[in-house]
Amino acid sequence: MTAPDPSPPTGGTGLGHRSVSMTRVEQGLYEVTNPRGGTMRVGGGGETQEFTAVELFLTAMAACSATDVDFITSRIAEPESFDVVSAGEKMKDEDGNHLGDIEITVRVRFPEGPDGDRARERLPRAVAQSRDRLCTVSRTVQRGAEIAYRVD
Repeated sequence: MTAPDPSPPTGGTGLGHRSVSMTRVEQGLYEVTNPRGGTMRVGGGGETQEFTAVELFLTAMAACSATDVDFITSRIAEPESFDVVSAGEKMKDEDGNHLGDIEITVRVRFPEGPDGDRARERLPRAVAQSRDRLCTVSRTVQRGAEIAYRVD
C-alpha cells in the first residue's frame, strides 16, 4: 500500500497542477469553480458587477504579488494599511487584442517604531522578489508561456 500524496493537487503555494472549471450561466456570464469548492461569477461584458476576464487577469497579478509582499513584510511588522492597484491599457494592433503598460502599485504603510522601520526598509526588496522570482502569475506573463487550446 502506498502512502497518499500529502500535497494537494491544486491550490496552496507548493508546486503542482492547478485548475479551475467554468460553466455557462447565460450568454457572456459564467460561474468558475476551483477544486476546493470556491465559486465566483465572471463575464457580463463590463455591463454588470461581475469581473471581466481582463479584470481577473489584473486581479491575479495583484493578488499574487500582494501575497508575496505580505508574507515577507508582515513577519516584521503588521501593516496599518495594505493596498495594491493593478492596471494596464487594453490595446488592439496587427497582432490582435492584448494588454500593455501593465503596472502594479503596492501601497503599504507600517506603524512607527523599529519594527515598522525594518518593514519599510524591506518593502522594496520584497516587491522586487515578487516581480523577479516569486509571483507565478506575473512571472508567467514576463516569460511567456505556450497555451494549448483543445475542443473536447
